[in-house]
Amino acid sequence: MTQTTIKKLGFWSIVLFAINSIIGSGIFLTPGSVVSMVGAKAPLAYLGAAVIAIVLAISFASAAKYVSKSGGAYAYAKASFGDRFGFYMGVVRYFSASVAWGVMAVSVIKSTLSIFGGNPNDFRSVSIGFVILMIIITIVNFLGEEFFTWVNNLSTIGKLTSLVILIIAGVSILLVTGQNNFSQINRLTGNGGLIPSVTTSSFVMAMVAAFYAFTGFESVSSGSEDMIKPEKNLPRAIPLAIIIISIIYIGTISVAMMINPVAIVKTNQVVALAAVFSNRILQTIILLGALVSMFGINVAASFNSPRILEAMANEGQMPHWIAKRNRKGIPIVAYIITVALAILIPMSFLYETTLVILMSAMVRFFEFIVIPIGVVGYYYDKHQQPILNAPKNWWTDVLIPLLGVLLTAFLLFEYDWVGEFSIHGHLNWYAISGMIGGFVVLPIIFALFARWERK
Repeated sequence: MTQTTIKKLGFWSIVLFAINSIIGSGIFLTPGSVVSMVGAKAPLAYLGAAVIAIVLAISFASAAKYVSKSGGAYAYAKASFGDRFGFYMGVVRYFSASVAWGVMAVSVIKSTLSIFGGNPNDFRSVSIGFVILMIIITIVNFLGEEFFTWVNNLSTIGKLTSLVILIIAGVSILLVTGQNNFSQINRLTGNGGLIPSVTTSSFVMAMVAAFYAFTGFESVSSGSEDMIKPEKNLPRAIPLAIIIISIIYIGTISVAMMINPVAIVKTNQVVALAAVFSNRILQTIILLGALVSMFGINVAASFNSPRILEAMANEGQMPHWIAKRNRKGIPIVAYIITVALAILIPMSFLYETTLVILMSAMVRFFEFIVIPIGVVGYYYDKHQQPILNAPKNWWTDVLIPLLGVLLTAFLLFEYDWVGEFSIHGHLNWYAISGMIGGFVVLPIIFALFARWERK
């Protein structure tokens, strides 16, 4: 079978893929953290986070119309700032994405064990479930692009359906009973309550927390060469996906707070949204939606992560044999390396997720500054390598990317760095050494390996 016969993702499959890459466990498991920060202003926090996500998504979409190669941020950074900077971006992005995939898979197993009464802290049980899940995802990938697209679309529709049912059921309950319990959250707010009085600082922190439920759009273009006309479809698909997700997120949190806002904050259930409803059927639908959502985002990660490494090999910045594909068009060598990293790194750290979350946040901030600046360079023809002759737009290629840089700087300033790099007032050397390893040592090792291969 030749490469030209491989089925690629069309526009609507890209939209569903983008949604699948973004909606994970956050909206199902952790809305209580946002509500506990700002109480009744939680929907506004999600709205603010949605605005930031849309601005940054437009920046990445603009980059996609100028650079259609796979690799996502790696390809954009390489075109903007040259081989060395692109190589560094590729290494840190690839390692972060690979290990983050493993951590997300572990989260699926731990959540599943918790939901069904198992012990999520039992290393043996988690490890067995973890390996089985990765085998299933590997089978999904190795059956080819057509089967992968089917699974991706099905999981995306499944998670969207559960959230839409939640919204419709909630609105129906409100209309039938005529009761709106939104104001009940005020009983927990203020002095002596579970929710402190809302300040500008606490609202900003809630918005930052809500923003992470929107991340993932930056990885959608990693496999752009497996998409139909990525330079045309990605700039339309990514913003559309963010808009759809924004509507669903805000609708979900608003309806949940109208039905039973106190339960969101006080519940001990793994899936916080399920605690909002007393109906067992609705609870089951939400639980299944959460599991499908977590599985789906792992499927998306299994597509994105290997293609970063493959893109670097295709560009001659990693050994060429890493870019080898099988007859179904799967980057088999890059996938095997990636799945090995995704399993071994989390397992070797006994599934400790703090470092991975921190590194993932750092890489995203790095991307959210570099790529918008690169887009401005594309507009003014200030770039290191050839780009596509795409139609230019000052609003989407200059103004919005610069706004994205300012918003990212704002997020960087508000991020709780002290809390991430310290434990009970002492430096967290585990996190510090991990960051040095990921951002300094690993790129050096990869660079030496690539140089040795070239020689």
